[in-house]
Amino acid sequence: MSELRARALTKSFAIGDRTLDVLQGIDLVVRPGETLGILGVSGSGKSTLLHILGGLERPSSGQLSYGDLDIYELEEAEAARFRSAHVGLVFQFHHLLPEFDACENVMMPCLLAGWPRARAHARGRELLEAVGLLERAQHRPGKLSGGERQRVAIARALAMSPEIVLADEPTGNLDPGTGRVIEDLLLQLNAELGTALILVTHNERLAGRLGKKLFLVEGRLTS
Repeated sequence: MSELRARALTKSFAIGDRTLDVLQGIDLVVRPGETLGILGVSGSGKSTLLHILGGLERPSSGQLSYGDLDIYELEEAEAARFRSAHVGLVFQFHHLLPEFDACENVMMPCLLAGWPRARAHARGRELLEAVGLLERAQHRPGKLSGGERQRVAIARALAMSPEIVLADEPTGNLDPGTGRVIEDLLLQLNAELGTALILVTHNERLAGRLGKKLFLVEGRLTS
């Protein structure tokens, strides 16, 4: 993986006749295999920052690069292809497609990338086995528990072997026991696959399990 580097990122929103400055000059470097927790209170801009790092939302100013590639200099279609191939996203709410079973949900990024269905299906089963859910492969999300749905979402995020996984409060909607299982899984995958991990949370205990933690306060990152 090439390192992720954010330079002087800002993000502002117009609210009526005033401007809300959510991010105010974010500088950040994440290297291959690193784990980083970004903490902050609700409404501090953690999710906005993660969406920008994942190429889902444009900053008001600044640069975001993976290696020598500036993500926001790409056309939208090019950025989407880059995102699909190199970045895995996990959210607090799993966003699984209810009409498809677990394996089909995991396969989806591969199918969108043009993989043959048989190859995508094999990849889906491989990843469901990795997260301990192969026996639930044909169950739709409505038949899975909250923790199982989140494990499917993690498997889906790994479908294209991303170089970095960005997780937005991935355990925030789960009971403590299930949340620990998801934490363990993310850290296990980081250790085994070398996938860099950035996790935003308000949970200091969880952030303490990561290699580094930063705080988002008044739009700026601080240690």
